[in-house]
Amino acid sequence: MDRAKALALRARVRIEPLSELVELHVQPGGVKALFSEHVADNTVGLAWLGQAGFAVRCGTRRLMIDPYLSDSLAEKYRGKEFPHVRMMPPPVEPDEVRDLDLVLCTHRHSDHMDPGTLPVIAKNNPKCRFVVPAAERESAIGVGLPAERIIAVNAGEVISPIDEIEITAVPAAHEELKTNDKGEHHFLGYILRLAGVCIYHSGDCVPYDGLAGQLRSAQIDLALLPVNGRDEYRTSRGIIGNMTFDEAAMLCHDAGIPRMIPHHFGMFDFNTVDPEELRKNIGQAGGGLQCVLPTADLHFVLMK
Repeated sequence: MDRAKALALRARVRIEPLSELVELHVQPGGVKALFSEHVADNTVGLAWLGQAGFAVRCGTRRLMIDPYLSDSLAEKYRGKEFPHVRMMPPPVEPDEVRDLDLVLCTHRHSDHMDPGTLPVIAKNNPKCRFVVPAAERESAIGVGLPAERIIAVNAGEVISPIDEIEITAVPAAHEELKTNDKGEHHFLGYILRLAGVCIYHSGDCVPYDGLAGQLRSAQIDLALLPVNGRDEYRTSRGIIGNMTFDEAAMLCHDAGIPRMIPHHFGMFDFNTVDPEELRKNIGQAGGGLQCVLPTADLHFVLMK
């Protein structure tokens, strides 16, 4: 869909919020502030870690999703066509992370299942467990995670690894849906229910048939969606793509999701979008969608 058609469709579509009592507030300070400050039991805090990574706080519970906090990819691809030099420093170093309860990894790509971050977190947080796609359990062990602390899940499964936190795994299409011979999905998204709030992290994903319907039935309060897009040049060089901003906004419209935080930008210069262009897109987003651009020096609070 070209941009003119997308904007016209946005103007005609009005979101009917499924959770209109939930409020989204922006607060100063990034992940360090989020993890150090008091968070009321009836609120959920989020901080962007860069790329697809988020820190989540609910009462005393601390979670991370897809934390890429190292320079492992710059080391791996030094001197190559895409050197993977960070455009932003990590908002917290891997060895600074303490009192973490859970890490969710959406797939095995190293900016989501980072060999420079996860083993350090596992060492310094002995009670922390790691949710990974069942299809990538061996990959998780390969990056240095203790097998006994891995929770392997497949799409459709619902788990509660922490009291009062429910996680549903949903398929993600990283340009395509991919399963192994056991029917286990290699790419996942996660729906988190905590403190009366429902958050969807898509993982790396493009829209696919049936996704909006799954999300509408889940009554999502906030979607965390990638917006770096895709094109033939990147795909032909093994850089698998994601949604564009317009596709992410339209998914929210189709699924009745009233709030969105875009991500998967600003990390690698060959696979990003201009933040100023994102701000322009956000300013033009219609249909009642509340969209906020994340930065590493802010965090978000959701409350009823």
